[in-house]
Amino acid sequence: MNAVIPPSEALALASLITPTAHGIASRVLAKSGGGTVTLFAFDAGESLSEHTAPFDAMVLVLEGAFVLTIGGTPVDAPAGTVVSMPANVPHAVDATVPSRMLLIMLRERPS
Repeated sequence: MNAVIPPSEALALASLITPTAHGIASRVLAKSGGGTVTLFAFDAGESLSEHTAPFDAMVLVLEGAFVLTIGGTPVDAPAGTVVSMPANVPHAVDATVPSRMLLIMLRERPS
């Protein structure tokens, strides 16, 4: 695994990213052939427009709240929730308040 944060240390997630006023900040925490872990900070009202990804993903909401639209269905995701997003299904992300999430992309390893 290509860790982007130092190994064998307990790090406060809030210290790993600086929220951007009227924007979205992101930081890759780990990357490997099996996937990536990315920390996001969204200001209130910020969003990622509808798109697809070729891999399954999990969103772990750390702070705030999001509305994830997955395959046209809105999913309310407050802090402390996890949402699975299947590969190749259109999805969008909207932050209703200042929010942080971890996005885990799950790539299949070749057999």
